[in-house]
Amino acid sequence: MKVSRLAFVFVFTLMLLVVMALLANPLALRSAAGSDVSKETGAMNASPVLLELFTSEGCSSCPPADRLLAQLDGTQPIAGAQLIVLSEHVDYWDHEGWKDAYSSSAFTSRQEEYARRFRLNSAYTPQLVVDGNAQVNGSDSAAADRAIESARRRAKVAVRISAVALTDAKTIRLHLSVDALPGDFQGRTADILVAVALDHAESHVSGGENSGRDLRHVAVAESISKVGTVAKGTKFDRDVRVKIKGAAGLEGLRLIAFVQQPDDGDVVGAALVNSAVRN
Repeated sequence: MKVSRLAFVFVFTLMLLVVMALLANPLALRSAAGSDVSKETGAMNASPVLLELFTSEGCSSCPPADRLLAQLDGTQPIAGAQLIVLSEHVDYWDHEGWKDAYSSSAFTSRQEEYARRFRLNSAYTPQLVVDGNAQVNGSDSAAADRAIESARRRAKVAVRISAVALTDAKTIRLHLSVDALPGDFQGRTADILVAVALDHAESHVSGGENSGRDLRHVAVAESISKVGTVAKGTKFDRDVRVKIKGAAGLEGLRLIAFVQQPDDGDVVGAALVNSAVRN
């Protein structure tokens, strides 16, 4: 009985000391819970960086770049950067034995505009354009990391997407909020664009350079549409509508909104929402 009472006193005293220590250091009390909050806060504070991969299922050099884009999307390996990826399938490979189901002349035109801005002799695949400001071979992970590291350090305009809903079987309505351009911004206005993309896609290629291969893609662009402009001192805050080209519904889609300078093509803000997000 006496031993039992002593044991009780010892345990009670030990517990009291532990409680006193936690009260003296309240951060320790919530350290475990706070770890998840810290991760969320870090993601919110990360600078968005738009990665546009110009690719084609008819190009034998493109599958490694497609895999690298998926890796960057899935692992988000660059601290301080939120990587927002977009696969834009060009159509100039479609006459080489395989018609890429995701290709579009609109993406070819977009890449050709980048080629002029970067003063390249011609467009090529796979090409990775980082925030509209730098371009590298889409398979070169080291060059991509360097370009991303540089892009994340540049100031960005806040972009927010909310209230995503279908207005009919082929139309998405979303609320888009973009902060006003800062006073030291180079131009007076910037374009606001919205990309509709398939979250992922797969193909069995039966012709061309990749004949016999099963290819996988992420964030496959269906369309990129200009929905407005934002100016110095004036915030953009309104509902916009974009069309769905593929299967009806929001499931399996990503919406990417970004702000791009019309002259030099720099992307100065971006945001992403996908079918997993609840509005």
